[in-house]
Amino acid sequence: MQSYHAIPFKHRPLLAAMLLAMAAQAQADTGAAEMPAGEAVIISASRANLEAEKAPQTVVVIGKDEIEQQLTLSTNSSDVLSNILPSYTPSRGKMNGSGETLRGRTPLILIDGVPQSNPVRPTGREAHTIDYAMVERIEIIQGPNAINGLGATGGTINIVTRRPEKGTVNQHIDVQVTAPTSGIEGETLNYKTTYRVDGRLDKLDYLFSAGYEDQGLYLDGKGRSIGVDVTQGDLMDSRSYDILAKLGYRPDSQQKLQFSLNRYRIKSKASYVGVAGNRALGIPSTSREGTPPGTPAWNDAWTASASYNHYDLAGMELSAMVYHQQFVGLFGADNSATFQDVRIAPRGTLYDQSRAVAFKYGSKVGLTKAGLLDGRLKLTAGFDTLIDEGKQDMYGTGRTFVPESKYRNLSLFVQGEYKLLDSLTLHAGLRRENADLKVDTYRTLAAYNNTLVEGGKIKFNETLSNIGLVFNPVHDVTLYASYSEGFGLPDIGRTLRSINTPGQSIAKLRSLEPILTDGVEVGTRVRKGDWELDAAYYRSDSDFGTRIVSVNGVFAMAREKTRLEGYDASASYRFNKAHRASLAYAYTKGRYDSNADGSLDARLDGLNVAPNRVIATWNASWNDMLSSLLQVQHAFHQRFDDPAKEFSGYTLADASLNYKLDKGAVRLGVANLFDRSYITYYSQSALVEPARYFAGRGRTVTLGYALDF
Repeated sequence: MQSYHAIPFKHRPLLAAMLLAMAAQAQADTGAAEMPAGEAVIISASRANLEAEKAPQTVVVIGKDEIEQQLTLSTNSSDVLSNILPSYTPSRGKMNGSGETLRGRTPLILIDGVPQSNPVRPTGREAHTIDYAMVERIEIIQGPNAINGLGATGGTINIVTRRPEKGTVNQHIDVQVTAPTSGIEGETLNYKTTYRVDGRLDKLDYLFSAGYEDQGLYLDGKGRSIGVDVTQGDLMDSRSYDILAKLGYRPDSQQKLQFSLNRYRIKSKASYVGVAGNRALGIPSTSREGTPPGTPAWNDAWTASASYNHYDLAGMELSAMVYHQQFVGLFGADNSATFQDVRIAPRGTLYDQSRAVAFKYGSKVGLTKAGLLDGRLKLTAGFDTLIDEGKQDMYGTGRTFVPESKYRNLSLFVQGEYKLLDSLTLHAGLRRENADLKVDTYRTLAAYNNTLVEGGKIKFNETLSNIGLVFNPVHDVTLYASYSEGFGLPDIGRTLRSINTPGQSIAKLRSLEPILTDGVEVGTRVRKGDWELDAAYYRSDSDFGTRIVSVNGVFAMAREKTRLEGYDASASYRFNKAHRASLAYAYTKGRYDSNADGSLDARLDGLNVAPNRVIATWNASWNDMLSSLLQVQHAFHQRFDDPAKEFSGYTLADASLNYKLDKGAVRLGVANLFDRSYITYYSQSALVEPARYFAGRGRTVTLGYALDF
């Protein structure tokens, strides 16, 4: 029999629909399935009220307690993700997260379902649009999927913000300070504080939270200053604040209306300039006091949404949301060859900086009906809209870098969950993407010959499918297999800004074609007594994928056939009520077609794929007052086709303590417990550049206090 993966792409959606229909018809007369015991964890990012333990893919939920533990070690949101997910690339430690992937591909990051990625001009800063102190939980669906629209070629990361607690008025204040264990000075200290007030009234609930952070200079394991990335933006030597406001109204027990607003801003203090390192001698780049040229780099994001839920609308559940986001990202100034124009200044003397601007409007509507066909079928149908307008200009000179562009999308989807047998469930769905991109006529920069490019419109219309089986052969054991298609756009801005050949028109640029990713996954989940075991093998293919490359220090995009494959495995054991240990491992291998002959002949480097890693943790509650966390992670040595990008690997350990007082709680965190001196994965394996040969942060100690009243 022909395998599903061998069936031509255009016929797979039809096959998925036929399988769902045939399964429903074959089982129409059987009895209803039993409901699982215990409280189920519902994944809101699934769009279909999917239970985490019943998903045909690897699903990870990071809870509030885990987030708070990690924030005691590092307030960098990328560190939170990479410290828990071995398949997520270790953080660069910078404002820009380009190269931070999930299973080797770009994840779609959402905040309460609102996409943070900008399809016209991705900036790599999507992970820094909210303070994680505002976050209730994080839902991660690994592997390509299209259920939330474009961008999830590596998976979906849905950040769910805090919700009001029980009680009329609840207040929370949190303060913490972080310092290195050597070179302790005012300039190396970090300060962070958060205040939150929330409550629930008769029909209203509310939440207001504000956070502020002042980060100082980072030091490495040898007490040296870490190099600042002036151009891409840096987390160290920065100030940030976040304001989150939510208001909910429940007219009755079956309906809820909620409004949410989040404002996040981070800006460099511009107190340092970088000093290039020496890779051959193993000397990392450092920083010295000085004022960089231009305006300091910053991120500024407004995210607003209004949602309505009806939990019993003629026996169905309705969810609807409209949202708006405004994002502005300013990069630091430099005299890059790309920015030079002799009509403005002599070559090599012109300092300029780019600014990315995006305005996003959209909606999401879903209607779920459970209990069909004697309780065996659940269907969800809905539609999404998205309008994304963006550009990138030169902040200093006002020149066009990426022209005004508008992306419009209307998507229809249906997702089904059907119990073939009491122990076998079929998941299947279709999504139809109807989109177009309109670009104005423009001229490229002088570095690209001031080329006139004719504007125009490109249509992106695709039908995407997913299908999966979940089998429970015995109690506490789950086997699953799935196929899912992801839909993404290439970095449109990188393509448009680098055109240097006259006579080009937008409508004829093949490099703007969408990225279609086919993903397969086979895995198991075991929940037996005090044991939790998970393992999965995955592979994702794209016949016309993307690879980020560095050309003269400027990131560019190559369109090539790519394949990512690997496996994840994790095990956790609860020794008793107080002690729990876990071990997680991820292996990823990425290859691409370097010469367009159809053969995957080259290995993806560290700018495109994460290292193989293992993470071990031990959580302990010593008594009602004292709890602790110990975590150790090891990134394995790895070679790439370019010998200069060989990754030596490293091992890091962190620990934290939390002690409850009569009023409040005090916590102590020690990151990089043994003060390991190392070069980051990004700096070793992503690019060969002395100015960005960054060391990782050395040992830091964080002391915090939190009070609820």
